[in-house]
Amino acid sequence: MHQAALLGQALQDSRKFGWQYEEQVKHNWETMVEAIQNYIGSLNWGYRVALREKSVTYLNAFGEFIGPHKIKATNRKGQETFHSAQTFVIATGERPRYLGIPGDREYCITSDDLFSLPYCPGKTLVIGASYVALECAGFLAGLGMDVTVMVRSILLRGFDQEMAERAGAYMETHGVKFVRKFVPVEASIFTCLIEFLIHVE
Repeated sequence: MHQAALLGQALQDSRKFGWQYEEQVKHNWETMVEAIQNYIGSLNWGYRVALREKSVTYLNAFGEFIGPHKIKATNRKGQETFHSAQTFVIATGERPRYLGIPGDREYCITSDDLFSLPYCPGKTLVIGASYVALECAGFLAGLGMDVTVMVRSILLRGFDQEMAERAGAYMETHGVKFVRKFVPVEASIFTCLIEFLIHVE
């Protein structure tokens, strides 16, 4: 999605370097999402093949240690298998979480959902100012969306704050709006932006 936004910007910039085209350029969200999902599928297939070539067994299951060298794996159907090894690698990855406010699961999506969303989200409120949140805000704005980022406290917690503020200022010059020191208290289809926020002193 970031690459799609960069390509759109490059098309606009190309006119300054002599490229001439008459048509108004439009972006097709569905085509982009299909390409992204195909790419993710090919990556996953490549990983599985590489693991198989190294004699690594891949399991998509919930794992729990039942001994120092033994785990129980439970798949989606509830079937259990047991596996022993001298060494285990725990690589859980991360998943975004919902906000824990009324209406969040009904009216909000996570960053993971965004990458497979079958329709263009249009005007978007991004809640949070982590690098994932700012990346999503950046490429959505680059694709032409109206984007606002709700910042509870600071941009990019854990990063150098001078650089974080520079990144925010750059994003603002490219159309991303920021509301600072606000947190959501409720999500509703009828809630306007002002009602959706509570100011944090």
